[in-house]
Amino acid sequence: MSNGYAVVDVETTGLSPGQHHRVIEVAVVHLDASGHRTDEWCTLVNPRRDLGAQRVHGISAADARRAPEFAGVAGELAARLSGRVLVAHNLSFDLRFLQAEFARLGHELSVPAGLCTMNLASRYLGASSRSLAACCEVAGVPMGTAHSALHDARASAGLLARCLDRIGHAEPVQLTVPRTVNAFAVQRSHAHGAEEHFLSKLVRLLPRVETASGDEYLDVLDRALVDRHLSHDEQEELLEVARALDLGLPQVMELHRGYLAALADAAWEDGRVTADEEADLRLVASLLGVEVAGALRRPVRLSPGDPVVFTGEMREGRDVWESRAQSAGLTVKAGVTKKTAVVIAADPDSMSGKADKARSYGIPIVSEDLFAGLLGQLAGSA
Repeated sequence: MSNGYAVVDVETTGLSPGQHHRVIEVAVVHLDASGHRTDEWCTLVNPRRDLGAQRVHGISAADARRAPEFAGVAGELAARLSGRVLVAHNLSFDLRFLQAEFARLGHELSVPAGLCTMNLASRYLGASSRSLAACCEVAGVPMGTAHSALHDARASAGLLARCLDRIGHAEPVQLTVPRTVNAFAVQRSHAHGAEEHFLSKLVRLLPRVETASGDEYLDVLDRALVDRHLSHDEQEELLEVARALDLGLPQVMELHRGYLAALADAAWEDGRVTADEEADLRLVASLLGVEVAGALRRPVRLSPGDPVVFTGEMREGRDVWESRAQSAGLTVKAGVTKKTAVVIAADPDSMSGKADKARSYGIPIVSEDLFAGLLGQLAGSA
């Protein structure tokens, strides 16, 4: 006899726990025997490694760093699974990762007969596609934000509820793991894909072949940011100026990065960034939709022959960036040493082994965008 259903979803650093990939977010939604939602729970998990395809799951290293490791939530998770029938969309995927995480702690997650909503939707709801979004569309289930563990678990729970009257008996999970004292859950600081930055409207503009100087745009930006607030009218004015100058999104983002870099240079002029200066840089970066991490580090300069190291899954292929670095006269290395000039990371807050070693040596860790700027400076000084 079960206590109902535990619908789970995990976000992970990759596709297989056998390749040392880990769980980075886990959610559980409880349904009673009649399909009514009775409880839900979700937390980020610190994997102590690089986060993988962040462009897909949208989890930042800064958020993951705040989260407990799996050992810190294993007891709470086990309590939420035990005595209930385990359910997931593509159950085998989520189950493999959960079993691997519990096995690391010396516990066996045995699931005699769980339920897979991917299979249920195909069998009972007429879904012709495997994806969660497609199954939800056929069944009329709200999807929420894809690749958010809690939203995906809610969507899977909705699919299950549509099929309950046709499902037979299934054995519940039995798992006991001691709860950790003071266990806590950590949520994302920003909902994945929840808010569109006003500059995203520029995606529809055709980029110029040559980048304009942007002086008129920057003049408007100066005036708009005097009070460190961009009202709706000011956002629209900036968009109109960009359109009038035939500036596309890449050109505007380059102007924004240069604007922030100029502020950072001024802040670093005395050799340090005060708390007020840091707060100002963070605010301006947020308003402009650019990364602030590079601005908060001492300015980095590269010279031909400098050794550089890459870590994490870049937006563009690793081989593309390595080729650009080599073409600029830099030396690409596989590992970090005290002689490494800079580490380029998909996320500057990366928890990869290379990033941790770089921090211990005081080596700068920069984003793809900042590194692109450094390559431009290197080419300009040649």
